[in-house]
Formats: sequence, structure tokens, C-alpha cells
Amino acid sequence: MEKIKLNETPVRTSRNFRINNIKLENIWIPEEIKEFKNIKILNENSKLEIIDKTSDINLTYGLNEIFTKQVENSANNNTQLIVNSKTNKETQIEFNFDELSDVLVEDIEIVANEDTKATIIIKYNSSNNIKAFHNGIIRTKAKPGSNINIIIVNLLNNNSDNFIAIQNVLEENAKVNYSIIDFGGKHSITNYYSNLIGEKSENNLNSIYLGSEEQIFDLNYIGELRGVQSNIKIEVQGALKDYAKKHFKGTIDFKKGCKKAKGYENEACMLLSDTAKSLALPMLLCSEEDVEGNHSSSAGKIGAKELFYIMSRGFKFKEAMKLLVRAKFNKILKNIQNEELRQTILKEIDKKI
Repeated sequence: MEKIKLNETPVRTSRNFRINNIKLENIWIPEEIKEFKNIKILNENSKLEIIDKTSDINLTYGLNEIFTKQVENSANNNTQLIVNSKTNKETQIEFNFDELSDVLVEDIEIVANEDTKATIIIKYNSSNNIKAFHNGIIRTKAKPGSNINIIIVNLLNNNSDNFIAIQNVLEENAKVNYSIIDFGGKHSITNYYSNLIGEKSENNLNSIYLGSEEQIFDLNYIGELRGVQSNIKIEVQGALKDYAKKHFKGTIDFKKGCKKAKGYENEACMLLSDTAKSLALPMLLCSEEDVEGNHSSSAGKIGAKELFYIMSRGFKFKEAMKLLVRAKFNKILKNIQNEELRQTILKEIDKKI
């Protein structure tokens, strides 16, 4: 089968980096999209309207035309969430994959009206013995003064494929906090784009990935700052074991007119085996003066001194590794206020390590 090229960086770099895009072959892209029945909505609130429709899709980036067109033409879940609450209320949507519902092609649109607040959790689970396919687009429009927390939890099995494109538009004084827990999928490919058009708009992206066996993660996070005093912060923590691979591409682009804007990105990867591989490309682009940008990236094995110290306190090797990974991930997990969900994530960390 011909290779599929997707998740292009907004600016091409040297071919030697081998990170401008990812090329996948033998990918199953289903043509027959059946009804997806296993959807559960928890804590549905009257102040959050859930409508079975969305507006036209118009992505600035996305994964590639093939995946975008599939959502446009064949989605088996179209959901619009309209936030009207002035107080922070939580709604959780679960998609549970099994033998009868193994393909999900979704378009989720979140519209946060002026001065509203909400926490929206979107969770993907799968049975251990199936090969699932997920291709999703999530779009958020944050109107002036809105404050929205969005948590995406990918707990698909390692036989499945996970493709997701996220796009945010932030208006004046809007704040969007994203937490992405990315553990599942033989291939897990994410394109994240935020357009901060409003003055003093703020976007925080906190992400965790944990790879095992032969999983491949390709993370393309893009933030474009246009509003005066707009602010984006990207914090990514990850760990890889066995033969898992990760490509991280983080781009913060200061556009003309974003004076006094701030951008920060950091990505750190723990290598838990000699065969795991990590590539990273943090980029800062700038067309404006009087802005502040910082970026960093690191990858390395867990230090022998740290392991020895913990094991000297009576912990076995694997237990010591779990503690160190948990400690690294904790700075992101603490942003998740739902205790049950946080415990589920911690159990999954222990299971994969």
C-alpha cells in the first residue's frame, strides 16, 4: 500500500531532521462507516446544550486532506456543545469501542459563549481484543471572557489507530486550557492548532504521552499569536519503553500585531529502554517586536542515582520506575480535578510500565 504523508510542520526544516511530516503505510482507513452506538454522556448539565449537528469544517492545518474529507463526508458522530454556564460545570463524553462499534469518525464543535465556564472531558476506551479506528476533529471557539477546560483521554489498545485534529480560536480575554492524555493506539497522530486572535487571550496545553511495544506517536502542536498580550504555554511530558517512537513538533508563531505576547514550550521525554526513540523539533517564529518566547526539549534515560536511591528504600526496579514516571507526569495530572479520572490514568500508567 502507498505511504500516507500527514501532519506537516507549518514551516519545513532540513530533511536531515526527518520530522517535517510522518509517512505511514498499511494503514486501515475504513470506507464503510457504520453507526457508533457506544456513547455515554455523564453529568450532563442544563447549561450545556448538546446538539446533533456542527457547522462547516474549515481547518487551517489538520492531519491531511484524506482524514479531513473523511470527517466532512462520512462522520458517524456530529456533536455541537454550546456552553452557557457562568459557573464551571463538568460534562464527560465517553466513546467505548468494541466489536460492533469499532470505527469512530467524529466532528465535535465546542462554542463557549461570552463570559462562560465549563470543563469538558472526552474519553476513548477500547476492548483489548479489537482493532479500532478513530479519526476525530475537535474545534473550539472561545468567545470574549470565556474560560474552558478540555481534557482528552486516549486509552485505546495498542492494536488500534488514533488520529485527531484540534483547532481553537480564542477571542478577547478568552482562556482555553487543554490537557491531553495520550496512551493508546499503534499509531497516535495529533495535530493541535490554536489561533489567539484576541487581546489578552490565553491558551495552556498540557500533554502526556506514554508509549510501549511498537507504538508510534506524532505530535504536531502549533500556536499562532495575533492578539496584543496574548499568551500560549505548551508543556509536554512523555515516556517511552520497548520499541516505541515519538516525534514532537512544537511551533509558536508570533504574528504581526501581537505586541507584548508571550510563548513558552517545553517537551521532555524519558527513555525507559535502549530501543525507544525520540525526535523533537521545538520552533519559534517571529514577525513582531516586543514579544517573549522560550522553548526547550530534552530526552534521556532515568538516572541510575535516582533509581538506586528509591530502590535502597525497599522498592523493586519496576516500582521505582513507576514512581519516577508518576513524579514527572504529576505536574500535568494535577490540572485534572476529577479524582476518579485521575486515578484511572494513574492505574493505566502502572499497567503500561
